[in-house]
Amino acid sequence: MNRSAGFLSALYLATSTGLAWTAVIALRHGPPWAACLFAAAALVPVIAVVRESVLGEQRRALAEMLRRTVGPGGSGAGAADDIVRAELDTACCERWWTSCGTDHDSACPRRVPRSSAA
Repeated sequence: MNRSAGFLSALYLATSTGLAWTAVIALRHGPPWAACLFAAAALVPVIAVVRESVLGEQRRALAEMLRRTVGPGGSGAGAADDIVRAELDTACCERWWTSCGTDHDSACPRRVPRSSAA
């Protein structure tokens, strides 16, 4: 984890601690709904810390893949092929890929049926 991600994680944890403390105070002296609201809000920064760590791991994995692919004196064309191959493997259907992720084939398992009810 680099410095900015570490600082951001520390800020998230401090915010979470403050919200948890506010939830305790609200539970003692305020309405119960406020305590529940602050307790739920205290979980959001914890989720952000987990997200930062996952993003950091993905960045390290990508850097390692690039380092292995390029190697000493390499051109990096293999890394681009690996990235394109990974993106094509994550595409769910042909229509999704050609429509820039806006539409799915009718047989696609990730298709969300649109409702006409407003």
